[in-house]
Amino acid sequence: MSTFWSAWIIIGTLIVILGSAYLLRMVIVDTMGKEGEEMPHSFDGIVEINNPLPKWWTIMFAISIVWGLGYLAIYGLANFGGVLDWKSANKEVYSLEESRAAIKKSIEDGDIVQYNAEMQIADEVYGKTYANYAAKPVAELLEDPEALKVGQRLFIQNCAQCHGSDARGQHGFPNLSDKDWLYGGSFDKIKESIMIGRTAVGMMPWKDALGGDQGVEEVVAYVRSLSGRKVNAKQAAAGQAKFGLCMACHGADGSGNQMMGAPNLTDNIWLYGGSTAAITDSVANGRAGVMPAWQDILGNDKVHVISAYVYSLSNK
Repeated sequence: MSTFWSAWIIIGTLIVILGSAYLLRMVIVDTMGKEGEEMPHSFDGIVEINNPLPKWWTIMFAISIVWGLGYLAIYGLANFGGVLDWKSANKEVYSLEESRAAIKKSIEDGDIVQYNAEMQIADEVYGKTYANYAAKPVAELLEDPEALKVGQRLFIQNCAQCHGSDARGQHGFPNLSDKDWLYGGSFDKIKESIMIGRTAVGMMPWKDALGGDQGVEEVVAYVRSLSGRKVNAKQAAAGQAKFGLCMACHGADGSGNQMMGAPNLTDNIWLYGGSTAAITDSVANGRAGVMPAWQDILGNDKVHVISAYVYSLSNK
């Protein structure tokens, strides 16, 4: 955080705290007349009485003000670290490597970083639980409701942003609850995908190679026919002849290739949408998906439990 914004936040906070103290003093030192008497204004026959602020309310305000100043002095605010030089987390960290380096340095320097302390406590409390689950084969985890609940919580915390809290995916992110898998749906393949991530070989834009818009329309018609849809027979026949450019990845019958992550085109499951417009966009402009690797973020034990949960969704 820049010095300007740090000073802005600290000064603004002090103005609020000290302003509250001033208002409290003005209320305590009554300058509006004698207590218990009527005030010189009224509204619709209602007259205000000059009554003091309840004592418990005054005490609570005073405690809050003292607490605020004390908290600010001890724990700090913005770039000011306070007496304890306390930090909520390591700041200006933009990668996992930088985060690890910052944690190591803060420990060596003896800094008080709340995030580091909470992560250490979590590892001490839950580390053994994850290790016990990781030592079990998937068949046992599938029969353990508590293990699957743990896997579900880890999934929601780390995977739901892309795949949804129900694991049914969204546009560009695969549904993990069915039996359609780009790279394989066995437990080992699922764990491999989570551990090392997936970077699609990528589908290149085919518009120029297919001879422009007409060639794209013909291939799209043939691709749509593979999943049993009604299409223009003449266009589909012309598209079938051009589909030879696609066979290297999707196979001669369009059933896909899990080794390359090439999707099956013969079903009605579409990662980027199965409408004519969506398929046309895919063929003309190409597609390339990326899933990050989680082994360095979560570690083998947690990934093992998540993998069991994901596997359970399509293998009830």
